[in-house]
Amino acid sequence: MLTLTPINLKAANAFVQQYHRHHKPTRGHKFSIGVSDNGALVGVAICGRPVARRLDDGYTLEVNRLCTDGTPNACSILYAAAYRAARAMGYNRVVTYILETENGASLKAAGYTCEGRAGGLEWNGAKAPKQADQYPRQMKTRWVKKKKEDVHGS
Repeated sequence: MLTLTPINLKAANAFVQQYHRHHKPTRGHKFSIGVSDNGALVGVAICGRPVARRLDDGYTLEVNRLCTDGTPNACSILYAAAYRAARAMGYNRVVTYILETENGASLKAAGYTCEGRAGGLEWNGAKAPKQADQYPRQMKTRWVKKKKEDVHGS
């Protein structure tokens, strides 16, 4: 049975380092959540400020990393828990990004909606990020879950 568990950033980053296909650990967070199967950690969500400056309004949280060992339903449980925790802390919406080649089934199951393509293939900064050859640059899609009144515009 899958259960949510508190986790600190150091332990969450160690899990990301071991299991994530294309991302490194994060430098900071607002909070992290773990999910365990019979006491064994099978996934983590690291939540923090939005990376996109224009989304950093103080009421938007980003799931910066979500990583599992492949355990069924772990992703959707973590996405749903991240939203519930964010709402309890006063955030109005939660955003996250996935690669365009990923289908978003876990996000749909957790009640998130796709806002479409986000980001780009080109880097605008003075120093281009290092990119591993086995993971060529891909477009990403932004997914969001908002308070009900935000969804309906009231």
